[in-house]
Amino acid sequence: MTKASDDDIRAELGLRPVINVSGTMTSLGASIVVPEAVTAVTRVMTEFVEMGDLLRQASHTIAELTGAEAGFVTASCSAGISLAVAAAMTGNNLWAIEQLPDTGTLRNEVLIQAGHIVSYGAPVDQAIRLAGAKVVPVGQATSAHGYQLDGAISERTAAAVYVVSHHVVDYGQIPLKTFADICHARGVPVIVDAASEYDLRRFLADGADVVLYSGHKFLGGPTSGICAGRKDFIRNIYLQNRGIGRGMKVGKEGVAGVIAALQAWKNRDHAGIRARERRALDLWLKTLTGRDGITAHIVPDPTGNPLDRLKVVVDPEAARVTAWDLASMLASGPHPVIVRDHEAEQGYLLLDPCNLHPDEESIVAARLLEELDRARRSNETISTPHAQHLLAQEKNILKWPD
Repeated sequence: MTKASDDDIRAELGLRPVINVSGTMTSLGASIVVPEAVTAVTRVMTEFVEMGDLLRQASHTIAELTGAEAGFVTASCSAGISLAVAAAMTGNNLWAIEQLPDTGTLRNEVLIQAGHIVSYGAPVDQAIRLAGAKVVPVGQATSAHGYQLDGAISERTAAAVYVVSHHVVDYGQIPLKTFADICHARGVPVIVDAASEYDLRRFLADGADVVLYSGHKFLGGPTSGICAGRKDFIRNIYLQNRGIGRGMKVGKEGVAGVIAALQAWKNRDHAGIRARERRALDLWLKTLTGRDGITAHIVPDPTGNPLDRLKVVVDPEAARVTAWDLASMLASGPHPVIVRDHEAEQGYLLLDPCNLHPDEESIVAARLLEELDRARRSNETISTPHAQHLLAQEKNILKWPD
């Protein structure tokens, strides 16, 4: 059933031929790297380069695409959070850079809305604390106001972090422009975590001093993080390579791959990609229409990215399976399909078409029918208690590497 190319390395490595309809997820390798980046990585791997000069070239490319004054490439967007926070605390003080995570007398408080303290696979606040900073939550999880942000600023405040993600609370939060205006009025720089965002210019326009993007998600580069912003701030992020950034450095292949991916972004046929994704969504919608216990509809991306997903609502009584069990069934067997199930306890899962290889949408449709038919044939509703489902996932993590 799975359509594999002749050069698919997964079988050789003993890996399952998964189809990714979850999205740009790190746990699945993030995205399909664009051919231009693959070529750049291959070509630079056998050569020596002066890393400072290579990173300088990356800075020029990042600035061109984002409208920033400068840019820097690091190991990941998570690393970018830690390094940007570190830079806000140390500035260009080389001695202070070597002392981190011991902040001594440095300003070390970092503000973040309580509704933005989420996990992207690891806690956002941990990425802040790795630099030695103290996290200061603003407001409550479902409610934050400008006066709370202003009141939290003190002589110890080094920076404020703003997270743009489908994980954050999507109501009752301070808009970025207001957030930045309040911070800037008190001399506090704003760091925006926009790892999974398409728009490379909006956040700087709204007042961010530094914006952090993933180089390996929508951009289709190798695993990396991109920092874009004020020249002095970016320089101070670069200087962290003499301290905690040493363990978060990116290699020549990563930098060259990011440059190529950014250059390819300028020429990408975004409209054509959206049309191809829409054909997959329409196929899945047609496949699921009329299925007992299944309601499907196309929904937009919650943070405003120009892409849609299929939301599949599962009525366990009629479909004879829960949303999370259906996700597990699709992910099992010789033809695994990994869906977006982080909100499955709410009774639905999502199908994201952005990382499909040609013709994989048909395989996904067939697997949906296969597992839904299997559930309908069962004598009892397939319903693992959700708490038990979560505990099983935790136990599996602790079994690694076995």
